[in-house]
Amino acid sequence: MSNIPIILEDYLNYMETIKGTSPNTVKEYYLDLRMFFKFIKQRYRMVDSDIYFEDIDISDIDIELIKKIHIQDLHAFISFVDKQRNNGNSAKSRKVASLRSFFHYLHAKINIIDANPAQFLEFPKMNSRQPIYLTLDESNRLLNAVLENKNEEYRKRDYAIIILFLNCGLRLSELSSIDMDKIKDNDTLTVIGKGNKERTIYLNDACVYAINDYINVRPLNSKDPKALFISKRKNRMSNRAIQHMIDRYLDKAGLDTDIYSTHKLRHTAATLMYKYGNVDIRALQEILGHESVSTTQIYTHTDDDRLRDAIKSNPLGNKINHK
Repeated sequence: MSNIPIILEDYLNYMETIKGTSPNTVKEYYLDLRMFFKFIKQRYRMVDSDIYFEDIDISDIDIELIKKIHIQDLHAFISFVDKQRNNGNSAKSRKVASLRSFFHYLHAKINIIDANPAQFLEFPKMNSRQPIYLTLDESNRLLNAVLENKNEEYRKRDYAIIILFLNCGLRLSELSSIDMDKIKDNDTLTVIGKGNKERTIYLNDACVYAINDYINVRPLNSKDPKALFISKRKNRMSNRAIQHMIDRYLDKAGLDTDIYSTHKLRHTAATLMYKYGNVDIRALQEILGHESVSTTQIYTHTDDDRLRDAIKSNPLGNKINHK
């Protein structure tokens, strides 16, 4: 990250040291904003037309130039990466997120611009595939498959793991890293998500009961006394061990292990909350630990039955012409 403007360097330092953003995400911000400033210099005709885009120097970008930037410039940049760089919607969404974060910092955090040109910058419409998830019936089949396990310790452990996946939408790494002391007041759970960010999960009755039921039979002589979920060898259960265990129960429930995985259980939790709980997308974003609501939008797909019902509910739906 050499030869970058001081204002950009300050922003990146703020994101990493104050906000706790992961180094990988900070690097993505840097790459997006470096490209944006090169585009701005080209758009404002601050460089010769024959200079290669990659060779444009941005070290002279200052706050006076930044104050001249309007939302039209941001729209033009997104159009540029779409048409000239062949960016897909996911890449364009990331650049929108980078611009919104940067200008929010300038306007709301250090107050050196009077207006935020990115305040109303919209994310591109996502045309991604609908996520794969278990239906409510399939979810119950999976849980029932666990209950058939004759070994009490593993049955209660595995049931608690799967009930957490299906109710809380945890990532595999978040679930495997749960420590005993991260369960507070019997109904809240603290997990470490992407970017080393901590968030609180509120447990429903099914989760509380399943965890307590497992703790009653959890080995006391484990090699990792902090870990909640203990393996057969008395260690913390690894990601691989959990995935293998899930595969075994999926197979018993007659569900295709080539299609479903622990991450599909996360999809399932989000889908069931949205479909049956009328959960607000912002609340769902917080539950899942997404930085951007645009990421959460893929979980809020509408199922075919609701689409059919929506069409049938049209008051003109019974106007059949028999002539």
